[in-house]
Formats: sequence, C-alpha cells, structure tokens
Amino acid sequence: MTTAKKYFYASGKRKTAIAKVQLHEKGTGIVTVNNKPALEYFSIPLYGEKFMSPLKLTNQLKTFDITAQVMGGGSNAQAEALRHGIARALLLFDNSFRLILKKAGYLTRDSRIKERKKYGLKRARRAPQWQKR
Repeated sequence: MTTAKKYFYASGKRKTAIAKVQLHEKGTGIVTVNNKPALEYFSIPLYGEKFMSPLKLTNQLKTFDITAQVMGGGSNAQAEALRHGIARALLLFDNSFRLILKKAGYLTRDSRIKERKKYGLKRARRAPQWQKR
C-alpha cells in the first residue's frame, strides 16, 4: 500500500526562468520554492501576489500544497514562470478553469527573450557610433 499523495505536475517558463510545479491534492495552502517557504524565497511581497494570482482567481488558495523547483532568470521572471506553471497545473486538476485563466492571460507563454548579438554591432541592434571625420 502506497502513501504517496496524488499531485498535478506542470512546468512554466518566462524569459530564461523555468519553474517545475507540483500541486499536491488535499493540501493546506503551503507553498515551497526550492525547499524554502515561498515568502522566504521571494523576499518582495509583490512576487508572492504574482504567483498566487491563479489560485486566488479560481478560489483554490487552501486546496493545494505547492512544491516548485525554479531555476534561471531573475526574481521577477521566476515568479512569473511559477505563475505560468501553477496555472497549467490547475488545468490538469480541473479543465473548467481554462476560460478564467485564459482570460487573465496566465496560460499564454510570454515568449519575449533577449535577442542574440549580431556581428559588426555592439549589441543585438546597437550599431557602432558613426563618425563623419
């Protein structure tokens, strides 16, 4: 007899940040990011609000325990990747949340990433300064 809890897994991405999210059923609302409490990992409260917004929108705040592994990017990109992962995992739990989450824009992968540097230029599009004489 196994005592493993059922969970829903999804990954979320933003810029170069990747979040691997597990939503554990019959939870109490505890969020763990990289083996730390979420509010300890994300020191700025705005980031906490950002990644909890899909749960607030669907009234599932105290339904799940969330475990996430986040890597790459900065704090803001990691919080948005976590939000994307949570939204995608919520769909696996209940597909009726799709309309709500889609309308809020949480299911769309924000694909804006840094453009590569081109040869002959200083950065992706910044040309060397032109000098007449």
